[in-house]
Amino acid sequence: MLQACRSFALHTLSTSNSFSLLHHRSRPISKSPPFILHSPALPRSFRATVRSSSPLFPPSPKLSLCSKPRLPPIHASSSSTHSPSPLPPQGAKPIPFLISISIGLIVQFLVPKPPEVSPQGWQLLSIFLSTIAGLVLSPLPVGAWAFLGLTASIVTKTLSFSAAFSAFTNEVIWLIVISFFFARGFVKTGLGDRIATYFIKWLGKSTLGLSYGLTISEALIAPAMPSTTARAGGVFLPIIKSLSLSAGSKPGDPSAKKLGSYLIQSQFQAASNSSALFLTAAAQNLLCLKLAEELGVIVSSPWVSWFKAASLPALVALLATPLVLYKLYPPETKDTPDAPAMAAKKLGHMGPVTRHEWVMVGTMLLAVSLWVFGDALGIASVVAAMIGLSILLLLGVLDWDDCLSEKSAWDTLAWFAVLVGMAGQLTNLGVVTWMSDCVAKSLQSFSLSWPAALGVLQASYFFIHYLFASQTGHVGALYSAFLAMHLAAGVPGVLAALALAYNTNLFGALTHYSSGQAAVYYGAGYVDLPDVFKIGFVMALVNAIIWVVVGAFWWKFLGLY
Repeated sequence: MLQACRSFALHTLSTSNSFSLLHHRSRPISKSPPFILHSPALPRSFRATVRSSSPLFPPSPKLSLCSKPRLPPIHASSSSTHSPSPLPPQGAKPIPFLISISIGLIVQFLVPKPPEVSPQGWQLLSIFLSTIAGLVLSPLPVGAWAFLGLTASIVTKTLSFSAAFSAFTNEVIWLIVISFFFARGFVKTGLGDRIATYFIKWLGKSTLGLSYGLTISEALIAPAMPSTTARAGGVFLPIIKSLSLSAGSKPGDPSAKKLGSYLIQSQFQAASNSSALFLTAAAQNLLCLKLAEELGVIVSSPWVSWFKAASLPALVALLATPLVLYKLYPPETKDTPDAPAMAAKKLGHMGPVTRHEWVMVGTMLLAVSLWVFGDALGIASVVAAMIGLSILLLLGVLDWDDCLSEKSAWDTLAWFAVLVGMAGQLTNLGVVTWMSDCVAKSLQSFSLSWPAALGVLQASYFFIHYLFASQTGHVGALYSAFLAMHLAAGVPGVLAALALAYNTNLFGALTHYSSGQAAVYYGAGYVDLPDVFKIGFVMALVNAIIWVVVGAFWWKFLGLY
């Protein structure tokens, strides 16, 4: 999956008219750890940018489109000696398949059922664990394996058909699907590219200023573009590539550290805090609050409450990230005096704001306003999103083919609904409560206060993500269980729900496979794998310090505990 994501990112960028990669030298790609939850394909919404956006800077002479590429020699071969390449294996991978199935069978038939859990609940738990194991080991693509788990739950009569498919009508899941279409609108119109270019024009005289310009522009776009991956691939990576190449900083080359490596790392790490700042900045945020609601934790005025609680720690972390990385991972090029003029030139080439961009601005302002004030007006968040999408379709900013081509949106609907549905049924059948009670008793045996239990559980939830490559998959698999553990340990409900949700965004920059945007940024070829892990861990500690220290003060002031 990682290699596919990286190859896709490089292929996409190679077709851009923003720069040429004729002389790009690829690096060998280290494989992901074997036990990671493979996320579905990256959203295709950002592909439009590299086909339609104008370059931020002209390519350097060495990378001229007029340069003649070197082609590999063609060797003649006799048809009698030529053998066709073997077809890739079809169907499920045998060993991952057997391991995944075995886990569920062992739980069902060899592990004694606790008296607190019903036979139906224990059987569903075994199917759920096999499903999660399959998502980790990947015997089949994510959607296909989730469908097999759904089928197993119906065939074994563990769940009725209506119960198994109940999550397909979940409002939050449909809101996530529509968010993919909003992200496509931002990319297709070029609005996100224009906003980022303005900030480069204003702040781009130095490398640190460039980083702050990109960081601030992403924070402004985030609440109306609820896909971190689409923001990365559709808006910011093409701009960073153009900036880097114009400064002579090439991917897969020692010159990468001139500018590109720093800008990639800074944007990658800052994006986690941008996603944590707004409820609608990332798809998994909405799901977290929905799952919390199923456990009886209700966050009133969710958009406003989320923003109030996240505002101070997220803003401090956003402002600190470029500076911290400037010290820990310094670029060789410190000043970029020509960047503002070049950004102004690009804006001139882009021309005045188009009608579709204005429609996109108005629609997003309407959608965000309805998300903020929807409770008072009696308009649900998903209805606000549906209104926004309807406007974009009616006024021609998007057409239905744009929506149909967003395969990742429909794939997410399929596999995510299965995970959420199973997790919800496990809660209804008392399995999650039983698990949380067991953990709570273990914590009580250590005589931990609820703040200490909060720290232990949050750290566990964070570092478990080394096994996952999907933030939404992590939420679907573990959020409900961990929130129940928090509640059983005496942690205030709203504090526990929000802290876990913010944590979900922060671990998206932990590794090169920890999220969709991680694969996009790593795939650009500017950062070496050891640096990804090292910086990811160090920045995880920096973010933890900021969110714990600033958050503890701020959340006490807001009355969350």
